[in-house]
Amino acid sequence: MTPHAKIDDLDRDILQALMTNARTPYAELAKRFDVSPATVHVRIEKMKSAGIIEGTKVVVNPKILGYDVCCFIGINLNAARDYHSALRKLNALDEVVEAYYTTGAYNIFVKLMCKSIEELQYVLIDKLQAIDEVQSTETLISLQNPINRNVIP
Repeated sequence: MTPHAKIDDLDRDILQALMTNARTPYAELAKRFDVSPATVHVRIEKMKSAGIIEGTKVVVNPKILGYDVCCFIGINLNAARDYHSALRKLNALDEVVEAYYTTGAYNIFVKLMCKSIEELQYVLIDKLQAIDEVQSTETLISLQNPINRNVIP
């Protein structure tokens, strides 16, 4: 089991500020929280070392790039031993943006982004369901994403 990191109120404040805008200068954070920029720097480095902060990323708006169809696909495999090879093949599909190994009705649950329903149909028939390890799929099309947030530190 992974040990849980201990953070205090200042760490939480810094994390929440960085989650809002990861490009906020240390000096601005220091002024906001009434500490020195060196303190902010040390706190951030400690959180990086502890694995709390894993990096920064650019968040791309898929709609602006023409990806209008978001769907989730539950995948049943032929056998549990097919997991690793199926995962490698799913990872090779650009349309698959997330994958989860799950309990319950499906072995794998993926999030897929496509530019159109026609493209989704092509991906389902000619790519995803063509994977030998895939026994069956169930597709759920997302109509909107009203909640999208990080965990609260």
